[in-house]
Amino acid sequence: MSDAMKARSMGLFARGFVMGAADIVPGVSGGTVALMTGIYDRLIRAIVAVDRDCLALLVNGRLSAVWHRIDGMFLLPLSLGILTAIFATASTIHWLLENYPQPLWAFFSGLILASGALLLRDEVLLNRIDRVLWFGLGVTVAVVIAFMPPLSLLSGLPGLFIAGAIAICAMIMPGISGSFMLVLMGMYAPVLSAVRHLEILDLMVFAAGCITGLATFSRVLDTLLRSHRMLAMAFLCGVLMGSLVAVWPWRRSLDAVASDDTAALTRPIMPLEVAVPQLELCLATFAVGLLFVWGVQSLAARRFG
Repeated sequence: MSDAMKARSMGLFARGFVMGAADIVPGVSGGTVALMTGIYDRLIRAIVAVDRDCLALLVNGRLSAVWHRIDGMFLLPLSLGILTAIFATASTIHWLLENYPQPLWAFFSGLILASGALLLRDEVLLNRIDRVLWFGLGVTVAVVIAFMPPLSLLSGLPGLFIAGAIAICAMIMPGISGSFMLVLMGMYAPVLSAVRHLEILDLMVFAAGCITGLATFSRVLDTLLRSHRMLAMAFLCGVLMGSLVAVWPWRRSLDAVASDDTAALTRPIMPLEVAVPQLELCLATFAVGLLFVWGVQSLAARRFG
């Protein structure tokens, strides 16, 4: 493997690592990281490539053709980065969420704001009314989702299947957290319980929902990005910027969904309403988030493009 290929693989692994770490945190999406690091389009295309023809090639033993079709040189290091992050950083991020939630959310706020600014600079030109409207729609969708009460309409195996399909769609949508969507649907506790107790049937049904949702929704996104790219990017950028509401550092938990088995639904409040707002530390981590995005963007452009 040449030095250039190794550099690209390391860059993809690093991006996957950040995506995996983001997916662990309620309120933050791995799709946000994919979008801000410039690999979102390629990721969607690679997912879409896993279709009936790809399965036929696999059944016939044409592994080289399958590898080329799904962009294996892209998906492998990215997937390894995601899995490494999930297993290596889950306990650390959950510890930070429990002990230093405000500085951590301030860091994510910096990430999202800088990412949105870069997208508006490089990808989205809001110089037409239709683009402005789609950007506004994206902001509205993200804000509405952030303030939605838990629905608790799903249950049983059908509920797990539907929850998996919706959650995986949220995970590849910038600005929308899959785990947060599970909370809104009242399915966070059942899924978490299935994982903790290795309830194989429940996990298989949930995974089937994820596969179904990913297979269908990724194709919708791919079509939109190909035929209406600027409008689609305006909408995604709007979702990204609107998600700042969901990661506002100073929040109050709502008892409606707070328990030992669920992630508490919260509402943003002003810093003065918090006993220990940690303003200085939050400003510092916010600045680190801003600088991190600019650093990743510069590094990606110079070495891992």
